Amino acid sequence: MTARTLDIDKLKTWVGNTQRVSDTISLPQVRRIRDFYSLDPDVAEGDTLMELWHWFFFNPSVPPERIGTDGHPELGDFLPPIALPRRMWGGSRLTFHRPLVAGRDAEKTSRVVSVDIKQGSTGQLGIVRVAHDLIQDGQLCLSEEQDIVYREAASSSQSQATGPACPEGVEHRESIAPNPVMLFRYSALTYNAHRIHYDRDYATRVEGYGGLVVHGPLTASLLAQFARRIAQKPLKTFSFKGVSPLIEGAPFTLEAKADGGSLDLWARQPGGGQAMKAVAGF
Repeated sequence: MTARTLDIDKLKTWVGNTQRVSDTISLPQVRRIRDFYSLDPDVAEGDTLMELWHWFFFNPSVPPERIGTDGHPELGDFLPPIALPRRMWGGSRLTFHRPLVAGRDAEKTSRVVSVDIKQGSTGQLGIVRVAHDLIQDGQLCLSEEQDIVYREAASSSQSQATGPACPEGVEHRESIAPNPVMLFRYSALTYNAHRIHYDRDYATRVEGYGGLVVHGPLTASLLAQFARRIAQKPLKTFSFKGVSPLIEGAPFTLEAKADGGSLDLWARQPGGGQAMKAVAGF
């Protein structure tokens, strides 16, 4: 890895880069999403989508020759070419203005807000912050600020990472049992070819995980829907941060407790550590 490939001044030239993508919130896709979450699949034009379901739309499509070895589209177009091989969705902060509705077109505008290189406990980290705005019928539906994290190649110590202790005072709890079929279906619905979610050899031998990895946005969406069921009303804001990976085959727990007018939420690893933390506002 040369100094040139992580030249921060060069990488910062991507700041301000903008991309616009249109998509149809199609009824067949919404039916498949509802099936995935064990909801009634019946849907009609104008029906509202739950929070975070925009992640099932607007996803990049490139020809095979532009796919990297990890399954992601190659960098250097909209996102900067950070030469660190492990890519992950670090977290997001979202504000919901009005729900997306099924059966109509929508537009997503994305902008690179910042690019940073930092030294973490496991080596160098590249952090790219991207802002997204979703508009439908001429109105802003939601705003999201997303952190994309790039890490160095895996080591044996990295593969055994565990999260910090979970908060005390749990008021709500729900168990999730991830399995390969669940992960494959989520990858298919989000058109996500990242190999850590379906290629066990790649996940364990190349990226150093203990098995197939549960998608960060899948965990976040489960926490958001958990919060909605607890509060019995739509979310106005939601933020989450990935702390440590969840691996298929090992049930994990969604947990929550009230904090004033919001809910503190987290995903508890089978061994007790924190995998993800989140806050939902109503």
